[in-house]
Amino acid sequence: MEPLLKYAHRPDVIVLALPRGGVPVAYEVATALDVRLDLMLVRKLGVPSHSEFAMGAIASGGIQYVDEGTLRAYSIDRATLDAVVTREARELLRREQVYRATRPPVQLKGQVVVLIDDGLATGASMRAAIRAARLQAPSRIVVAVPVAPFDTAEMLRMEVDELICPLIPGWLMSIGYWYMDFSQTSDEEVIDLLQRAWQRTSVPGACAEEHSDV
Repeated sequence: MEPLLKYAHRPDVIVLALPRGGVPVAYEVATALDVRLDLMLVRKLGVPSHSEFAMGAIASGGIQYVDEGTLRAYSIDRATLDAVVTREARELLRREQVYRATRPPVQLKGQVVVLIDDGLATGASMRAAIRAARLQAPSRIVVAVPVAPFDTAEMLRMEVDELICPLIPGWLMSIGYWYMDFSQTSDEEVIDLLQRAWQRTSVPGACAEEHSDV
């Protein structure tokens, strides 16, 4: 948490969680820093024969990142890729509707954006999130995650203004290995944490409340 303290109590800072697993982590960070919390909706594009391994990712706003090397390595043709994209786009839309309801997407222009997930493996989802955030011209993009393998961390470090990652093993067995409890986060938990965060930052006089130009 210490590297993030310079962003505390700043109305121009917005923490964006990658749901679902990133939401509990981001909630704790946003609460500790007393800044706003919102979502950066992304969906991993899993290799059909090994769904946990990412061949790319999509994000809100029609953003798509594809790892061409993985497509070649697994002999994945465009029709197969398109089928996975279509399926995951439906889930992305469902989560947008369930999590946000009528709340409009946050505006990121000129803001310090802190993207948070529960950890990184290939980094595909985070790369899609970075691309989606950059389209809105934030003043700074920070990626903060608890754990990521060395290669992924170094790759992302070159794409953002700052990478904060306290655990960078040379080889990542799994993200869950680094947690005492890595149970799946439910939609209900995501909604509850978001509502609590949004209520906190809507209190008049709060340091992190929404401003008219945000």
